Amino acid sequence: MAKTDDKVVITREGYDKLKAELVQLRTEGRTEIATKLEEARAFGDLSENSEYKAAKEEQEKLENRIMQLEYQLSKAHVVETEDIDTSVVSLGTTVTIEDMDKGNSFTYTLVGTEEADIKDNRISAASPVGKSVMGHRIGDEVIARTPRGIRHLRVAKIILK
Repeated sequence: MAKTDDKVVITREGYDKLKAELVQLRTEGRTEIATKLEEARAFGDLSENSEYKAAKEEQEKLENRIMQLEYQLSKAHVVETEDIDTSVVSLGTTVTIEDMDKGNSFTYTLVGTEEADIKDNRISAASPVGKSVMGHRIGDEVIARTPRGIRHLRVAKIILK
C-alpha cells in the first residue's frame, strides 16, 4: 500500500480482501483459539502446560494481526476502478513492461503493499519496478534499480483488468 500522509492507498479488491480477512479472524479465528485454550486448560497446571502456552502465543499473533488490519483499514484510501487514469501507470493498472536488455516482456498489476502477490503477477507500487514505472506513459523508458541489478524497461501497455 502506498502511503499518502497518514492514508494508505489501496485498490477496492485489496480493501475487500483485507476486510474479509478481518471478519474471518474476528469470528472463526477467535472461536478456534478459544477452543484451543479451553482444551489446553483441561490438561491441568497452566504453569507447565505447553499446549496452553502455544495457544496463548497463537492468540497473541491473531490479535496483533486483527489490530494491524483494523489500523490499515481505518487509514485506507480506496482507489476505485472508475477513478483510474489508464493513460499513465498508476495503482490498480495492469502494465506490460519490456525489458530492453533481455528482450522479454512481463505483465504486472500494480497494487498496494498488502495486496502484492508475485505468483498472481501483482506487484507493490512501492517495489523497485513499481516505483520506476509509476506515473509513466506507454513508450516511456525507465530504469529500475532492483536487487538483481539495474534494469532498462519500457512501458508497452497499460490497461485495467
